[in-house]
Amino acid sequence: MPRTARKKSSSGIYHIIIRGINRQSIFSDEEDYEEFIRILSECKKLSGFNLYGYCLMGNHVHLLIKEGTEAIELIMKRIGTRYVVRYNRKYRRTGHLLQDRFKSEAIEDNGYFLAVLRYIHQNPLKAGLCKSPDLYPRSSYRDYTSKNGITDVDFALELIGESQFIKFMNEQTNEKVLEYDEDKIRLTDTQLCEKIEHEHNIKAIMIQNEPKGKMIKILKQILKYDGVSTRQLSRVTGIPVNFIWKM
Repeated sequence: MPRTARKKSSSGIYHIIIRGINRQSIFSDEEDYEEFIRILSECKKLSGFNLYGYCLMGNHVHLLIKEGTEAIELIMKRIGTRYVVRYNRKYRRTGHLLQDRFKSEAIEDNGYFLAVLRYIHQNPLKAGLCKSPDLYPRSSYRDYTSKNGITDVDFALELIGESQFIKFMNEQTNEKVLEYDEDKIRLTDTQLCEKIEHEHNIKAIMIQNEPKGKMIKILKQILKYDGVSTRQLSRVTGIPVNFIWKM
């Protein structure tokens, strides 16, 4: 079935969602989050885009970007390729990490722009990772409050007013925006990775490099955790789900 054409934005602004292939985790430790932000900064200079917002979750990323000298497709290819090359080198893995086609929606008016920015900053709250946006360290929220970081904050602050920013970003709404359809699981991918490292003294993504017998033994032990599915285990370890099913 042919892909539908990506809707172009007359404003040049897009809400982007990058996803791990098979919903697997794309960040295995704090250094990975920091590396992705470094790559965003690098690509901003190379591609000439404006970055109005971001939020890095365990197995997906939200971005609010305005095209500059390059089209959004080339921007996202540049970001994705750089991150996957460095991630694969670090964890001695090969193959895909990100889903081929990123999700996007065109942002055509200022009101919706602000609604999307608020949704991005509230994403960790909806996932149960924190109780307020300022407590989550992997989003652009703190760039806005400190005016320090890689985010281009002036446009949004001019629209909303600096004095109203915190109040607006913390308001609870039911606005519908482009979402990441996450499975309902008892442990988030990040929590599962932390549990694996604590109990098995190994990062989840490194399990695939263990001898086959030891790898299978660890995987079977993890599958006994409450609420952990074969698909989630595949996401956080990078091990094909068919292999886990056949164990």
